[in-house]
Amino acid sequence: QVQLVESGGGLVQAGGSLRLSCAASGRTFSSYRMGWFRQAPGKEREFVAAISWIGISTYYADSVKGRFTISRDNAKNTLYLQMNTLKPEDTAVYYCAATAYSGSYNSAGVYDYWGQGTQVTVSA
Repeated sequence: QVQLVESGGGLVQAGGSLRLSCAASGRTFSSYRMGWFRQAPGKEREFVAAISWIGISTYYADSVKGRFTISRDNAKNTLYLQMNTLKPEDTAVYYCAATAYSGSYNSAGVYDYWGQGTQVTVSA
Protein backbone atom coordinates (compact mmCIF):
# COMPACT_ATOMS: atom_id res chain seq x y z
CA GLN A 1 0.00 0.00 0.00
CA VAL A 2 0.94 3.64 -0.31
CA GLN A 3 -0.26 6.60 1.71
CA LEU A 4 -0.65 9.98 0.01
CA VAL A 5 -0.77 13.44 1.57
CA GLU A 6 -1.36 16.57 -0.54
CA SER A 7 -0.28 20.08 0.35
CA GLY A 8 0.16 23.47 -1.28
CA GLY A 9 -3.42 24.48 -1.91
CA GLY A 10 -4.74 27.92 -1.08
CA LEU A 11 -6.39 31.10 -2.31
CA VAL A 12 -4.89 32.84 -5.32
CA GLN A 13 -6.01 35.53 -7.75
CA ALA A 14 -6.73 34.71 -11.37
CA GLY A 15 -3.50 34.63 -13.34
CA GLY A 16 -1.50 33.51 -10.34
CA SER A 17 0.37 30.29 -9.64
CA LEU A 18 0.42 27.51 -7.08
CA ARG A 19 2.46 24.35 -6.71
CA LEU A 20 0.81 21.33 -5.19
CA SER A 21 2.82 18.54 -3.61
CA CYS A 22 1.85 14.97 -2.80
CA ALA A 23 4.06 13.12 -0.33
CA ALA A 24 3.97 9.34 -0.57
CA SER A 25 4.90 6.75 2.04
CA GLY A 26 4.69 2.99 2.18
CA ARG A 27 5.61 0.91 -0.84
CA THR A 28 8.21 2.08 -3.31
CA PHE A 29 6.95 5.29 -4.88
CA SER A 30 8.46 4.45 -8.27
CA SER A 31 6.21 1.38 -8.45
CA TYR A 32 3.21 3.60 -9.09
CA ARG A 33 1.91 5.70 -11.94
CA MET A 34 0.60 8.90 -10.43
CA GLY A 35 -2.22 11.24 -11.27
CA TRP A 36 -3.91 14.45 -10.20
CA PHE A 37 -7.68 14.78 -10.21
CA ARG A 38 -9.96 17.59 -9.07
CA GLN A 39 -13.54 17.94 -7.94
CA ALA A 40 -15.51 21.18 -7.88
CA PRO A 41 -18.70 21.53 -5.82
CA GLY A 42 -21.60 19.77 -7.49
CA LYS A 43 -19.41 18.28 -10.21
CA GLU A 44 -17.86 14.90 -10.95
CA ARG A 45 -14.24 14.23 -10.11
CA GLU A 46 -12.22 14.93 -13.24
CA PHE A 47 -8.79 14.03 -14.53
CA VAL A 48 -6.15 16.76 -14.51
CA ALA A 49 -2.77 15.16 -15.24
CA ALA A 50 -0.85 11.90 -14.98
CA ILE A 51 2.77 10.79 -15.08
CA SER A 52 4.45 7.46 -15.74
CA TRP A 53 6.53 5.50 -13.26
CA ILE A 54 9.81 7.31 -13.81
CA GLY A 55 8.35 10.47 -15.29
CA ILE A 56 9.13 9.95 -18.96
CA SER A 57 5.51 10.26 -20.08
CA THR A 58 3.01 12.90 -19.00
CA TYR A 59 -0.65 13.41 -19.87
CA TYR A 60 -2.94 16.38 -19.40
CA ALA A 61 -6.58 17.28 -19.65
CA ASP A 62 -7.21 19.73 -22.48
CA SER A 63 -8.45 22.31 -19.98
CA VAL A 64 -5.03 22.56 -18.27
CA LYS A 65 -2.64 21.77 -21.12
CA GLY A 66 -0.02 24.48 -21.43
CA ARG A 67 -0.77 25.88 -17.96
CA PHE A 68 -0.13 22.95 -15.59
CA THR A 69 2.95 20.75 -15.31
CA ILE A 70 3.08 17.41 -13.51
CA SER A 71 6.39 16.07 -12.27
CA ARG A 72 7.76 13.62 -9.73
CA ASP A 73 10.89 13.15 -7.68
CA ASN A 74 11.21 9.46 -6.91
CA ALA A 75 14.18 10.08 -4.60
CA LYS A 76 11.92 12.28 -2.45
CA ASN A 77 8.77 10.17 -2.89
CA THR A 78 6.93 13.27 -4.00
CA LEU A 79 4.58 14.21 -6.82
CA TYR A 80 4.11 17.81 -7.92
CA LEU A 81 1.62 19.86 -9.89
CA GLN A 82 2.80 23.30 -10.96
CA MET A 83 -0.25 25.39 -11.84
CA ASN A 84 0.25 28.65 -13.73
CA THR A 85 -2.16 31.18 -15.20
CA LEU A 86 -4.88 29.97 -12.87
CA LYS A 87 -8.50 30.65 -13.72
CA PRO A 88 -11.60 30.77 -11.49
CA GLU A 89 -12.79 27.56 -13.15
CA ASP A 90 -9.73 25.78 -11.71
CA THR A 91 -11.28 26.14 -8.26
CA ALA A 92 -11.68 22.64 -6.79
CA VAL A 93 -10.36 20.14 -4.31
CA TYR A 94 -7.29 18.57 -5.88
CA TYR A 95 -6.43 14.94 -5.20
CA CYS A 96 -3.36 12.91 -5.98
CA ALA A 97 -3.78 9.25 -6.77
CA ALA A 98 -1.61 6.19 -7.37
CA THR A 99 -1.96 3.04 -9.41
CA ALA A 100 0.38 0.10 -9.87
CA TYR A 101 -1.23 -0.93 -13.13
CA SER A 102 -0.84 0.08 -16.76
CA GLY A 103 -3.73 1.01 -19.01
CA SER A 104 -5.96 4.04 -18.91
CA TYR A 105 -4.37 6.99 -17.17
CA ASN A 106 -7.32 9.37 -17.05
CA SER A 107 -9.96 7.20 -15.41
CA ALA A 108 -10.39 7.59 -11.66
CA GLY A 109 -11.38 3.93 -11.40
CA VAL A 110 -7.87 2.83 -12.37
CA TYR A 111 -6.32 4.42 -9.30
CA ASP A 112 -6.19 2.42 -6.09
CA TYR A 113 -4.89 4.96 -3.59
CA TRP A 114 -5.99 8.54 -2.97
CA GLY A 115 -4.96 11.42 -0.80
CA GLN A 116 -7.36 13.47 1.30
CA GLY A 117 -7.31 16.43 -1.10
CA THR A 118 -6.21 20.05 -0.92
CA GLN A 119 -8.44 23.03 -1.69
CA VAL A 120 -7.50 25.41 -4.49
CA THR A 121 -9.56 28.58 -4.79
CA VAL A 122 -8.99 31.06 -7.62
CA SER A 123 -10.65 34.44 -7.26
CA ALA A 124 -11.65 36.53 -10.26
